[in-house]
Amino acid sequence: MSRTPAKKLAPACLQHAEAAPESPNANPATETLEESPMLLKNETLTPQARKHFGLARSPFVDDINSRADVFASQHGRYVRAAMLEAATSHGFVAIIGQSGSGKSTLREDLEERIREERRPIVLIKPYVHGMEPSQANGKPLRSGHIAEAIVDALAPGVALKSSPQARYKQVHELLKASRAAGYTHLLVIEEAHRLPIATLKHLKNFMELKDGLRRLLGVCLIGQNELFNILSERNPEVREIVQRCEQITMEPLDNDVESYLQLKFERAGAKLADVFEADAMDAIRARLIQQAHGHRTNEVVSICYPQVVNNLVCRALNAAAAVGFPKVDAQVIGGC
Repeated sequence: MSRTPAKKLAPACLQHAEAAPESPNANPATETLEESPMLLKNETLTPQARKHFGLARSPFVDDINSRADVFASQHGRYVRAAMLEAATSHGFVAIIGQSGSGKSTLREDLEERIREERRPIVLIKPYVHGMEPSQANGKPLRSGHIAEAIVDALAPGVALKSSPQARYKQVHELLKASRAAGYTHLLVIEEAHRLPIATLKHLKNFMELKDGLRRLLGVCLIGQNELFNILSERNPEVREIVQRCEQITMEPLDNDVESYLQLKFERAGAKLADVFEADAMDAIRARLIQQAHGHRTNEVVSICYPQVVNNLVCRALNAAAAVGFPKVDAQVIGGC
């Protein structure tokens, strides 16, 4: 099927791709994130695109309603196992990755698994909305808030003791009683890159609570890449607790992007091959190679994370539908 030249009909993203000639050293696949804000901006499918590709709904909106909807790469399965191990054996793990890399989805998957399998695990989740590292910018999460969350999870309605010593004793006794009843406990702190150093240091006190030889509380920190700097062993303030922590980086989809999209489109009632040309998957991977932030070298990184892939694919579907292309191909992806 012949196509009308993109210069006549293409939407802005394709026009831009053709209108901007490449310099001999330019590589559009390695532009910085600051130069490609559209890759981070949330995109939605237009009604025109849904109709054009025969999609009853968007593959990326309200797309996860059960564990069967969660894509699990080999690395994703490893992260799942590490989180469950921290819950059952009271370990210490940090899940680190940029926004949109799937961290919270795996935490939700853990919660769902605990319910489905009726596992005797208590998840303790302090309220972190609006949390900031210092009082100047917001409300920091303090050790008292963590103690309050533990008490609320194990003994709802019971007031938290006022003095620090009485508070720790109260938490200790509640954890021991719950453990004696057959439960294990996992403290889950999201937005952990905003934790104050003082609170991180206090985590050691909670993790050292035992009943005989048995630990009583596991910890799972979930945060963006800044958490790496906070948990650096070169930081003497937290070195002792960091040495106990397994740090896991969320990996990009890369070679799994086709399987990821296949699941998304199948759950939306469509076949991937009916929407994408064969060259589109390689084009997605290439489009999501970026110059490493803050580097002046030629070092590049992949940002092929779920949310970024979703945004790029939505833009491509909208663009292809606007010009009447029957499928999304490498040309369309490269222009978005």
